[in-house]
Amino acid sequence: MSKPAFLGIDWGTTNRRVHVLGADGFLLTTQADDKGVLSLTRDQFPAEIAALRARFGDLTVIAAGMVGSARGWVEVPYLPCPVTLGELAGRLCWVEPGRTAIVPGVAIADPLRPEVMRGEEVQILGAVQAGLVPPDALLCQPGTHSKWATLSGGTLTGFRTAMTGELFALLRRHSLLSGLLDGPVEPGPDFDAGLALAMQGAPLGRLFGERAAALLGLRDPASVAARVSGLLIGGDVAEQGLAPGQPVHLLADGMLARLYATAIGAAGGTVHPVSSQAAFLAGIIRICLHQNLWS
Repeated sequence: MSKPAFLGIDWGTTNRRVHVLGADGFLLTTQADDKGVLSLTRDQFPAEIAALRARFGDLTVIAAGMVGSARGWVEVPYLPCPVTLGELAGRLCWVEPGRTAIVPGVAIADPLRPEVMRGEEVQILGAVQAGLVPPDALLCQPGTHSKWATLSGGTLTGFRTAMTGELFALLRRHSLLSGLLDGPVEPGPDFDAGLALAMQGAPLGRLFGERAAALLGLRDPASVAARVSGLLIGGDVAEQGLAPGQPVHLLADGMLARLYATAIGAAGGTVHPVSSQAAFLAGIIRICLHQNLWS
């Protein structure tokens, strides 16, 4: 078995994934937990890194994601879009010189459509560097804040964000619909009905209509969660204005991948699944190669 060489951490808002990579570039093990940046204070990050080294070895650490945000360990400046993986690698922020680095995020400073991302850029550019997606492509990364990114010649040239997952969570916890959103959410007739509603527009009125229909006995309350999910995800996809048959490279896993694949297909797109973990690992490995960080 290959000797451990470094730790690549995908450090998000609520979750953290620690990948132990070998000297040959192969994944040795992964630890996933709920120690996202919101669970830690700024002065707790050094102890977390020390605990990981105590478990996995005294290794170089490369972290990406919200760990580099204002809510994380150190606020790392964004790089302007367009950007390449080599540019990201060349602008690592060494929190502990030669020991622990954070990958910068990417920003679009357009007053009409400002955008930022942290962590997704490693997946996007890693995917193209590893040949998981072509150099000219449209990628979708579903999640709490879904990202739609464009690649041209292997360069990240633009992206847009939709608060799709967060809106569903807020509706489920803090809205008049909250008592109706505990049902199952999966592809099927109810989700498809929500997608059809999204194509008709006027989502705000249609959201209230779901509650009214349940109150009036016109809708099975158990169907509302899937319908509302379809309405939100369908609206997210509809905003992209996909051309018939347009390829969409979907960086997602599990149920969320199934839901978005269904919505993209309903909107006329052609889905190409990509493993989000494989894309992240490819990006982190190439950043380390660029920095000559192999032990």
